Amino acid sequence: MAAGDTVESGNFTFTETSIEGVVIVDVKSHGDDRGYFMETYKRPDFEAGGITCDFVQDNQSSSVRGVLRGLHFQIEHPQSKLVRVVSGEVFDVAVDLRPGSPTYGRWEGVVLSAENRRQFFVPRGFAHGFLVFSDEAEFCYKCDDVYHPNDEGGLMWDDPAIGVEWPPLSGDEAFDPAKVILSEKDRHHPPFER
Repeated sequence: MAAGDTVESGNFTFTETSIEGVVIVDVKSHGDDRGYFMETYKRPDFEAGGITCDFVQDNQSSSVRGVLRGLHFQIEHPQSKLVRVVSGEVFDVAVDLRPGSPTYGRWEGVVLSAENRRQFFVPRGFAHGFLVFSDEAEFCYKCDDVYHPNDEGGLMWDDPAIGVEWPPLSGDEAFDPAKVILSEKDRHHPPFER
């Protein structure tokens, strides 16, 4: 697929972003006055959409408004990730770190929320992070390798060499970096080197 190309399979629409391999997944849900039902993953449909990972671990995190997690990657044990939000809203970002890639150092971002039920596929070789817009957000990851705690890498979330355009938090007119809540580890990631 090329940027903007879509593939529909089953209850999923796969849209290639401007970075090869990074895919937005829109999910059809079926609802009535009782609520809704939706598939979040179905291997044959994802394979038809070009996502052929063998997912082996699921993770879930909870964060409050203003929390920014990232930009994280794994060094020797890279993971592809299929991410979604089950409660709240976030801005999710992938940064291409694949050596030799024509989009090396570029980023792609998408709003994920419980309302839009959108998913974001981040392949191996990318840094990943997200900023929480809602009062709280629950974030789910499907990963194609298990987590190795001694294999973490990271980049500065606000590195001008990457230039992520973080949107303003809900209710703000402009992005205010002073409102970002970071872990101690995320405060000390090195800058991106081309």
